[in-house]
Amino acid sequence: MTELAILLSQLPPSVAHLAENALRRIPLLRRQLDRQYDALMAELDASLHPYRGRLTAYSRLPAQGRPREEILAEMTTVQETEQRRWREGYVSGAVYHGDPAHIDFLNQVYALNSQSNPLHFDLWPSTVKYEAEIVSMTAHLLGASHTSDPVVGAVTSGGTESILLAMRTYRDRARAERGLQRTRIVAPTTAHAAFHKAAQSFDMELVRVPVGPDLRADVEAMAAAINRNTVAIVGSAPSFPHGVVDPIPELAALAQARGVGLHVDACLGGFVLPFARELGYSLPDFDFRLPGVTSMSADTHKYGYAAKGSSVVLYRGEALRRYQYYAVADWPGGLYFSPTLAGSRPGALSATCWAAMVNMGEAGYREAAAKILATGQLLRRWIEQIPELEVLGEPLFVVAFTSRTLDIYRVLDAMNARGWSLNGLHRPPAIHIAVTLRHTEPGVAQRFLDDLRAAVEHVKMHPTDKGGMAPVYGMAASLPMHGVVEELLRRVVDALYKVE
Repeated sequence: MTELAILLSQLPPSVAHLAENALRRIPLLRRQLDRQYDALMAELDASLHPYRGRLTAYSRLPAQGRPREEILAEMTTVQETEQRRWREGYVSGAVYHGDPAHIDFLNQVYALNSQSNPLHFDLWPSTVKYEAEIVSMTAHLLGASHTSDPVVGAVTSGGTESILLAMRTYRDRARAERGLQRTRIVAPTTAHAAFHKAAQSFDMELVRVPVGPDLRADVEAMAAAINRNTVAIVGSAPSFPHGVVDPIPELAALAQARGVGLHVDACLGGFVLPFARELGYSLPDFDFRLPGVTSMSADTHKYGYAAKGSSVVLYRGEALRRYQYYAVADWPGGLYFSPTLAGSRPGALSATCWAAMVNMGEAGYREAAAKILATGQLLRRWIEQIPELEVLGEPLFVVAFTSRTLDIYRVLDAMNARGWSLNGLHRPPAIHIAVTLRHTEPGVAQRFLDDLRAAVEHVKMHPTDKGGMAPVYGMAASLPMHGVVEELLRRVVDALYKVE
């Protein structure tokens, strides 16, 4: 396998892909791969199914329904077990607010609106109000007040849907206005995986451009990748892997000069970066203040502190947004239209989003951003003081780090053994922590540093520990055979749907 990997790494990507597909059909190699898959899945099995033998598993409906009180008691026990790590600040991202009073407030709002559905706006006109105001508040936070162009948008189920919709919108505008049937997206390699999903879902070409040494988008390289079929280029504010902000002003100027759209993915930064500059952090414009920015995504369910399942996609102008809509005029079921991928949607999530934003207000978001940014910079300085570790790029509140002397994935596993849930990265191999309000609580940052130092020392003493995610990430990092790794990931997803 090692020799094959070396050989494939020396071939052009298109040739390597064809060679890989051919090699994987060889029975001997297929059996060898299956053995490796089975061994890795066996190591992951316990973490994927921690409730095996502890909770009743249902592969079919029970003959008789269980009492509500019994179900609630079981779920309460599970919830109390699962909330410990995020409540105590052991988790990167995932739960961005986490204060019990805030959660109780959102739960009350959800209960009041649990039956509402924006598809039936005649029955629940409150959802129209909530969603229109969510979009408007987010737009003004991201520069709408500083441009004469109307900034409009829609509420979605999350950052992935926001990105999918934006890319489909650019595709359909190009088809209608330019007659293009083949459409291209140009994005830095650090752009979110949702752009891959968009390209696959909507039959678009995605050109991934390597980033510069600072891990930011290489503007010249992106310019070289633009052709007549290009409908949009992409920048991140900040990027998910390394927490660095791409050179959005330069990308905006490029987009204007070449007549293409620029989508700024601010899913992570949309509710933090607007306050960073006034808090004294160096940050160029990244939003609709720049004329070349034509769409953005910002996750209200991250640093907007709404319940999970809400995001906002924004556009410069109503004409562009209209290409996002779905409308069917000749269906026997009646006139059908919806603004997003879903038809029926949980209006309660929009209600909780609106409630969170109105409850926080500018002052609340500014205070939260100040805490998060200060903690992010503190962690960055502390990590830089550990000789075996190296911080990547110039992060603000998502801090990525690697090691030149240790297997960083072993460090990831050692941190996991100490209760931490961090994000593993690759190309280059690294770890990141997305700082949330949980990490700003007294003592949490110090605990992270103490555990990280202990994890580094453990890996120095035990560099070949088995188990955990290190073998999986190691395989992904070392093999140019992407199909092999993707097959493993598909098996992991299969396992998630296995009743145990």
